[in-house]
Amino acid sequence: MAKDLNKVMLIGRLGQDPELKYTQSGVAVVSFSVATGMKWKDQEGNWQERTEWHNCKAWRGLAETISNYLKKGSKVYVEGRLETSNWEDENKKKHYKTEIVLDEMIMLDSKGDNSGGSGNQNSGSYSST
Repeated sequence: MAKDLNKVMLIGRLGQDPELKYTQSGVAVVSFSVATGMKWKDQEGNWQERTEWHNCKAWRGLAETISNYLKKGSKVYVEGRLETSNWEDENKKKHYKTEIVLDEMIMLDSKGDNSGGSGNQNSGSYSST
């Protein structure tokens, strides 16, 4: 039987400050989005650009680390798995949301710099385990 693989790796920037919440049992969970960009030349030779937004979620200590150290514009490497949740609203319409549930996060900004410029990088590698 073949093994399955559900793994996502991204390098991008946070679209907003992380939103930290706690479950009723006191477990930390953080949500935020990461933007990744793509550039290409179209058939006429003009440069085109597109931004893709990725919903991310982290739990426990990793959630608290993200909330404490990252903010809108922070450059990060994230690694995790895709999970899709679904629900029905009051009008019985079904909704879906796909998120990357993080196992690891590495801060990529230079110290004191959110612009992604040169300099010494933070040594911030954090995992959920």
